[in-house]
Amino acid sequence: MGKLRHQAERAAFGKVIDSAMKHINKDREKSFLKMVDLTESFAKDRFLPESYDAARRIIRDKDGKWMTYVNRILDEVSPNVIRTTAMNLGFEAMLSGTKIMHESREKYQCNIPWLILLDPTSACNLKCTGCWAAEYGHTLSLTYEDLDSIITQGKELGIYFYMYTGGEPLVRKADIIRLCEKHNDCAFHAFTNGTLVDEAFCEEMDRVGNLSLSISLEGYEEVNDGRRGSGVFNQVMEAMDKLKAHGQIFGTSICYTRANIETVTSDEFLDMIIEKGCRYAWYFHYMPVGNDAAVELLPTKEQREYIYHRIREIRAVEGGKPIFAFDFQNDGEYVGGCIAGGRNYCHINPNGDVEPCVFIHYSSANIKEVSLLEALQQPLFMAYREGQPFNENHLRPCPMLENPEKLLEMVNKTGARSTDMQSPETVEHLCRKCEMYAKEWKEKADELWEK
Repeated sequence: MGKLRHQAERAAFGKVIDSAMKHINKDREKSFLKMVDLTESFAKDRFLPESYDAARRIIRDKDGKWMTYVNRILDEVSPNVIRTTAMNLGFEAMLSGTKIMHESREKYQCNIPWLILLDPTSACNLKCTGCWAAEYGHTLSLTYEDLDSIITQGKELGIYFYMYTGGEPLVRKADIIRLCEKHNDCAFHAFTNGTLVDEAFCEEMDRVGNLSLSISLEGYEEVNDGRRGSGVFNQVMEAMDKLKAHGQIFGTSICYTRANIETVTSDEFLDMIIEKGCRYAWYFHYMPVGNDAAVELLPTKEQREYIYHRIREIRAVEGGKPIFAFDFQNDGEYVGGCIAGGRNYCHINPNGDVEPCVFIHYSSANIKEVSLLEALQQPLFMAYREGQPFNENHLRPCPMLENPEKLLEMVNKTGARSTDMQSPETVEHLCRKCEMYAKEWKEKADELWEK
């Protein structure tokens, strides 16, 4: 009965999307308002009533920033990509999947994530300075069967969104496309260095419609290539041109450090990536992960306060830039603090270790030995569930970076082991590197939180 109902709901949602796409150039406002009405009737109280009202206000503001942003997507992105994204990310992941996910949480009394980060391989065609992924080595991989099994199990729990990290995930292009084909009701996203994006791959992306990309970028040519290798910046620019020409959805993945934070948030830099066709920008705070991590790259408290304000300025309804900017570390106030440990996401490394976070390499469960559900019920994840939020101030969300004593306690209590395959790092060593940063940020974070 449940599957039949799901099929009927998906068909109904699909008809509305098809109708909207058919008439999108005649009356976009009417089409969008119809989609909001449909979402509200399906999701009901899953979102606050004011969220639907806000969406309607944005739609009616035809010349506003966000409708200009949406209209640009409609004019430039492949129709198949738009429809598939609406169905898979919109209906399956955000609406139907979220409902199943919450039911699964109640049933199994553990965290069930909204998305899973997967490392298809530890191999990479580049050797970037300070890359945390390199700590796993370059010979590990999840087989196609491993990946297929994870996704199949995840869908049973309500998880319809999967992100690929690495290594360089596009080393596994063929398998990634194959998984997009088999699981054509899921949304997939890959974090990539961009150097393996070619015309043939863009055509495959257009054909399947359910794969988007985030391309790593650290700044302009000199800075970017200083870390990633000579010529990489120009390769990235060429990749963006190809993706834009093929009507694909893509953005950037930017690690901000003490050295580049002002550059990668500047008007000039943002204007450049917007012109290249980027729809979003993921901003990630540098994490001192690994025995050889460069602690001196941690942003100062002044720099972190700057990016806190700057990202909000960029995505403001009035002014800002026509690009959606996410700040993984400073947006905790919108998601209730730390989202790792399966609360909203978890990470599976190329060895199969199921980790709470892409930056926290400890685990006591391997997907090659246990089911996905069992991995989500491992002691470390249950400790996360019990401890979240790790701080009432959601500008201090992380149990490592801002609350290192919390990670130290959880790892020691649960007996989780280091999953670093090359140079295992003790949790004591990792957390000591964060103590001074946490202390210095606390004063400023508390001041901002009180406002």
